[in-house]
Amino acid sequence: MSKHHGLGNDFLVVDGDVEPEMARALCDRRTGIGADGLIGHVGSRMTLFNADGSRAEMSGNGIRCLAQAMAAGADAAFDIETDAGTRRVEVRQVDDRTVDVRVAMGAVTDAVVPDLSLGAKEVLGASVGNPHVVALYPDRPSLDAAADGFAMTDRNVEFVLLGPADDELTMRVVERGVGETQACGTGACAAAWAAHRWGAVGARVTVHMPGGSAVVELDGDEVHLIGPAVHIADIEMA
Repeated sequence: MSKHHGLGNDFLVVDGDVEPEMARALCDRRTGIGADGLIGHVGSRMTLFNADGSRAEMSGNGIRCLAQAMAAGADAAFDIETDAGTRRVEVRQVDDRTVDVRVAMGAVTDAVVPDLSLGAKEVLGASVGNPHVVALYPDRPSLDAAADGFAMTDRNVEFVLLGPADDELTMRVVERGVGETQACGTGACAAAWAAHRWGAVGARVTVHMPGGSAVVELDGDEVHLIGPAVHIADIEMA
């Protein structure tokens, strides 16, 4: 087993099958190892459970962490099968602990927007293989007021502000099955797509999150996510 993070969104990666009970036990930050999610893979097949044991179709940060584990210290390009479909990853080694990964995330599509009383200026529902709601705010105080204490729901919710520069977004995210996280890769894709729909950004968007920044490229129906993955430790279970 190894532990990795993508912009502070941390995952345990297991070569083999994983189960919900295993995720709940290992991801607990007091009685387990601690992580936002548990990823298992058999060959190129990825299975992801959130920290609460619920199954997730896809994770943009998680797939980068898995790609780092699978690349085993070499530059590489390969396909990973997820519950949301096959995703192409390109891995480039940066140093002994860090890689940059470009992921072909597929298409972002419209999704239903539930009434979450977000008090936002604009709201869009989006699917990146998993469900999202993107909420746009006019300033940082209104964003933080909406995000602080927001109760986890059945989809990822992105709280977004334009800037600080052109083609940039600032974002907080509350993820289903986890709560607020330091970053969300699929959420960054959803936010960039929504902001582009609103006419607020171009086709290449930098998304700033508490854990760091990722780049989203919007090219017709195809969305690419570019960001780092960092190897934290190898773990041997007793």
